[in-house]
Amino acid sequence: MEEFFQLRTESHDQIIDITGEVEKFVRNSGVKSGVAIVSSLHTTAGITVNENADPDVKIDFLRRLDEVFPWEHPKDQHMEGNTAAHLKVSLTGHNQSIVISEGRLLLGTWQGIYFCEFDGPRNRRFHVKIIEG
Repeated sequence: MEEFFQLRTESHDQIIDITGEVEKFVRNSGVKSGVAIVSSLHTTAGITVNENADPDVKIDFLRRLDEVFPWEHPKDQHMEGNTAAHLKVSLTGHNQSIVISEGRLLLGTWQGIYFCEFDGPRNRRFHVKIIEG
């Protein structure tokens, strides 16, 4: 089973909790055991699993990435000017695999699945594929 999801990001850098959408898709699939692969279909937006209890984690996460990969760098040559976004996706990754156990995503108490926008705002897509097994 697989499905494409759409979302609209609201700012240049943003982390959006997509856990609920992925959980609903898994639940509706009827799959009891397997893996859900969640993928961003963009080179400037990633997918990560991180803490979902304290909203300040998202703020700190984005700030720290900006410290390591500042948006403008005098030596960047990529003409679109979004080299930092590409680097951030290379670090977070474009996909995550989450185990499905007893019909549910196997996430820790504090974990959530996040769509990471690094070059917005934009209309974006992510894809979820379930492999039963």
